[in-house]
Amino acid sequence: MKIAKYAKTIVAAVVAGATALTVAMGDDTLTSTEGITVALAILGAFGVYALPNAKDERVDEAP
Repeated sequence: MKIAKYAKTIVAAVVAGATALTVAMGDDTLTSTEGITVALAILGAFGVYALPNAKDERVDEAP
């Protein structure tokens, strides 16, 4: 497995998780709701990688 292929996705997931965790730890405790928010931020970053881009089916109009 080549890590370079997944590097941007991994970095995006780490940054999203770290950002959510920083906000969640503002009061020095981590509740289950805050933990779920962190997990969803990480999964959201991986979900962006998993879904392919939509094909551009626009037809250019003649001037």
